[in-house]
Amino acid sequence: MGRSSKSVLMIDQAYVEPPTAPDHDAQPRASGEDGGVSDFQIREASADDVPDLIRLVQGLAAYEKEPDSATATPEQFREALFPAQGDPTAYALVGVREGTVVAMAIWFRSFSTWTGRAGIWLEDLFVDPEQRGHGLGTALLARLAAICVERGWTRLEWSVLDWNTPSIDFYRSHGARSLDDWTTFRLDGDALTRLAGP
Repeated sequence: MGRSSKSVLMIDQAYVEPPTAPDHDAQPRASGEDGGVSDFQIREASADDVPDLIRLVQGLAAYEKEPDSATATPEQFREALFPAQGDPTAYALVGVREGTVVAMAIWFRSFSTWTGRAGIWLEDLFVDPEQRGHGLGTALLARLAAICVERGWTRLEWSVLDWNTPSIDFYRSHGARSLDDWTTFRLDGDALTRLAGP
């Protein structure tokens, strides 16, 4: 979702209608954005999808004008998403058309101290540029909303680069609202090491 100046967007329970998204086992022939029928499937990612997830993350980094920032390795993704022991650090959904993974949503569970309930932080959502317009982005977002509703979680949140108006318009069209009075902060690199101390 980018590493530069960005807006935070959120859908919470007050804004989420019970979605009709395909479930994680959904078969092809899902409804497209134009009301027609598109041949794609939304499903949970498997370890076999890691190379495609890495490829899509690199495509996202290029789109966000930071191609050198996507340094994650397949081994790191396998350990985070499909650990041999313990809980995953993150989770992923993929969109498949004609047998090829062409879209992804990578997320992890968040927590609201105000509501005392969990939510989803959507780290990255990306559809191959040549595969846009088939409803994959909407289907991925709707599946994440469905996970929240099914589990009684209260929020689906993510950040978007301020210049990325096509994505912002897309998210707003689905009821997301920007948290314009919030600023995202990050500690990394030398600043993180300094604060951690000797």
